[in-house]
Amino acid sequence: MGTAPASRDVTSYGMGLAAPLALFFLVFFVAPLLQLLWLSLHNDTAALHWGLGQYLHFLTDPFSLSVLGSTLLLGAEVTLVCLVLGFPIAWLYQRVGPRLQTIIILIVLLPLLTSVVVRTFAWIVILGRQGIINATLQSLGIIDTPLKLLYTQFGVVIALAQVQMPLMTLPLITALGRIDPNLDDASCSLGAGSWRTFFRIVLPLSLPGVIAGCTLTYAAAITAFITQSLIGGGQMLFMPMYLYQQASTLQNWPFASAISIIFLLAVLAVVSVFTTLGRMSRGYGGA
Repeated sequence: MGTAPASRDVTSYGMGLAAPLALFFLVFFVAPLLQLLWLSLHNDTAALHWGLGQYLHFLTDPFSLSVLGSTLLLGAEVTLVCLVLGFPIAWLYQRVGPRLQTIIILIVLLPLLTSVVVRTFAWIVILGRQGIINATLQSLGIIDTPLKLLYTQFGVVIALAQVQMPLMTLPLITALGRIDPNLDDASCSLGAGSWRTFFRIVLPLSLPGVIAGCTLTYAAAITAFITQSLIGGGQMLFMPMYLYQQASTLQNWPFASAISIIFLLAVLAVVSVFTTLGRMSRGYGGA
C-alpha cells in the first residue's frame, strides 16, 4: 500500500522535470508548424481566401515536382557515397589498436568541429577551376583545360558527403562494435571465405547501424541549405533554396508554407521507410 503514493510522487516529479522541455517543444516547434499549416491553406498571398490552391499548384507544376525529385535524389546519392566510404572506415576502426582508433575517430569527428560555412568555402576552393583538383590534374598532364567541378551535381554530392560523413560512420562504428569477433573466427573455421563471412554475418548484424546512418545522413543532406546553395550556385535549385526564394524574395508565404509542409511529409515518408527497414533488420539480425 505504501508503494503507490511513492510511485505517484516519482511520476509527478518526472512530469515536473519534463514540463519545461514540453513547453519549449510546443512554443518553438508545434506552434510554428501549425502556423505554417494555417498559411498554406490560403489561396492568396494576403491570406484572405481559404483553399488548397497552393498544394494543387505545387503538385501540378512540373518545375516544382522536378525540384522535389532532384532534392530527394541528391539525398540518396549523398547517402550512398557516405555508406560506401563510411563502412570501410568503421570496419577498420574495429580492427586497429587504441592509438589508431583515436586518430580515426578524430578524423571522423573533424567535420563536426568546423563550421559548415568554413567547410563549404573550403570545398569551393578545392573544386574551383583554379582549385587543388584541377591544378593537380593539369600539373600531371592528365587534363589540358580545367574540369567544371563547382556548381555541378558531382560537386554538391562530394561536398555534402564530406560534411555528413560522421552521421554515417559513427552509427556504423557502434553497430560493428557490438558484433562478437569470435563469429568471424567461427565462420572461417567452417570454411567460409572473407567475402562470404562479410555478406552472411557482418553485414546482416550491422544493418541496424546502416539504417540509422542512412536515416541521419539522408535527412541532413536534403536540408543542408548552405552547402547546397554555395556549391550548387544559381545553376542548381533544391527544396531549401526554393523555399527561401518563395518566402524571402517573392514574399509568397502561403506557397512557401505549402512547400514546407510537402517537403516535411516527403522527408517523413523516407524516414518512415528507413525506420521500417531498421525494424526488419533487427529481426533479421536477431534471427
